[in-house]
Amino acid sequence: MSNTTVTAKQERSQTNILIAELLEERKEVWSVYCAVSGIEDRANDKSMEDLVQEFCQLSVDYISLGHFGVYQRILDGKERRKSIVLAAERIYPLISKATEAVLDFNDKYQKLTPAMILHDLADDLSLVGEHLANRIEWEDELLGEMLA
Repeated sequence: MSNTTVTAKQERSQTNILIAELLEERKEVWSVYCAVSGIEDRANDKSMEDLVQEFCQLSVDYISLGHFGVYQRILDGKERRKSIVLAAERIYPLISKATEAVLDFNDKYQKLTPAMILHDLADDLSLVGEHLANRIEWEDELLGEMLA
């Protein structure tokens, strides 16, 4: 087996591990989102403030892993499979919009006040939830290409 083939297999194996980690983080983000937004009953003793902070931290971690872990190879021009490059060129700008929405939410809710919970949180959660759902859909499309 040539060095190129071995390197390609190692890179795909590493990519598969990162994708699995990304999917696990995404599941955690969605679970906390459902708790903080009231979609699921909270079965724990966490305050709304703690849930929002947990959601912010998990969502930023998830987005960072996607960008710096999974997608960076494509962005750096190291992906050789043309179908993935073409899919990324089409999908990544859409994923980036969702990323901006999550980062904006995180910036806004770094210092949560009772007034923010009362007046802004529900609408902001709805908006960020929509962006996350769209991101998941686009991300699944790109990940499907990467795993093919």
